[in-house]
Amino acid sequence: MSEHKIELSINGRRQQATVEGRMLLSDFLRVDAGYTGVHVGCEHGVCGACTVIVDGLAVRSCLMLAVQADRCEVTTVEGLAADENSLHPIQQAMRDEHALQCGFCTPGVVMTLAALTGGAEKPDAETLLASMSGHVCRCTGYQGIRRAILKLAGESEAKQP
Repeated sequence: MSEHKIELSINGRRQQATVEGRMLLSDFLRVDAGYTGVHVGCEHGVCGACTVIVDGLAVRSCLMLAVQADRCEVTTVEGLAADENSLHPIQQAMRDEHALQCGFCTPGVVMTLAALTGGAEKPDAETLLASMSGHVCRCTGYQGIRRAILKLAGESEAKQP
């Protein structure tokens, strides 16, 4: 097995590690770094539960090797809120709109929305709603998630066709 030294920033904290060349980023984040908010569902990039932000982009951590994150900035759901006693606005909208049940898909959904809304250009509700096509939720029927997205975009259900 080939081992590689990597250095990356996770949620603003620099970390160094030695990883096997074939280790997935999702496994590194969960097992080695302890960020258990990264959920692993399908391991094929289909369900979206493992979504994290790498250098500003939402990525499926089950499709990325840990060595590919060398010298990158990685944000997990644990790193979104300003502190551990508060919620990020996306997390608050999800909570307010009861956009979760079991919570398994929630971190991935939150991270996709955070990546889309984190830049200077704010996407409209249609773009945010379309981004959910890359997430599988087996519990909520998506209505709470839809309401949270509309709330984030400053729209109401009545405005939607």
